[in-house]
Amino acid sequence: MSTTWHDMFLLLLGIGGVLVLASLVGRILQWRLSPDGSNSTIENLNARINAWWIMAILIAIAFIAGRVGVLVLFAFCSFAALREFVTLTNTRRADHWALATAFFVVVPLQYFLLWKEEYGIFSVFIPVYAFLLMPIIAVIRGDTHNFLVRIAELQWALMICVFCASHVPALLTLNIPGFEGRNVLLIAFLVIVVQLSDVLQYVWGKLFGRTKIAPNLSPSKTVEGFVGGVASATLIGAGLWWITPFTPVQAGIMAFVIAMMGFFGGLVMSAIKRDRGVKDWGHLIDGHGGLIDRLDSVVFSAPVFFHLTRYWWSLS
Repeated sequence: MSTTWHDMFLLLLGIGGVLVLASLVGRILQWRLSPDGSNSTIENLNARINAWWIMAILIAIAFIAGRVGVLVLFAFCSFAALREFVTLTNTRRADHWALATAFFVVVPLQYFLLWKEEYGIFSVFIPVYAFLLMPIIAVIRGDTHNFLVRIAELQWALMICVFCASHVPALLTLNIPGFEGRNVLLIAFLVIVVQLSDVLQYVWGKLFGRTKIAPNLSPSKTVEGFVGGVASATLIGAGLWWITPFTPVQAGIMAFVIAMMGFFGGLVMSAIKRDRGVKDWGHLIDGHGGLIDRLDSVVFSAPVFFHLTRYWWSLS
């Protein structure tokens, strides 16, 4: 067994063990505190655990499938997330051509450029060419009502759901000396650290949370939860240095950076939801809301993690 597969096996084994333990705890809590399903907190917890099983299995299959599997998975995520985002925007009939272009031209092209490893055009395709193309296509229809708002919303949707999200599989394109063939582990590092930071912020907040950190955006987030979650994620990231090209200290620093970006990404996406008057982005994932509700912290941290790694460790 190669080193990459050995490390991936250990990671999947560890994640599976954590999920098995979480499932046992959830069932025991349900048996003792909510046998009739009346405790909404316990029921929500078990729904989240079940959803995590599904997401973990899908991600594991994509990792095992290799580069193609990862690209297909995140292309689907971008398409589905873009759909969720667009449903909350002020689109009009005149925007249909621009929307069709976004879904059926921009998304496939962004991931095709990743497949071809064309970093130069991949990095500017959406923020330059797609951003200029969207208003051109929309303005041809001649509808000026809320034109600036409509175009800005579509551009922001492309930035978050496609451009930022595509930087997760973009980690596969990095040429890191001594780390050849192991780039999929960078994706694992990013996803594990950011998602555990979210979970641990929730746990620390429930256990010790007293001070609201952003009551108008996310009432459940507390200073204590934020500090405990980010600190825990930083330590976990440092402990996962062995699946990265980083030293333990460097892995801890990178984990801290992406955990912070994930936290602020969650706040930004919560602000958008509050502005739109909704609780969740959608209902695709039982117990978790929409796909963006799970990706919000990852998409904000992915570009920063990609470019830091590319600048300091990659030859390309």
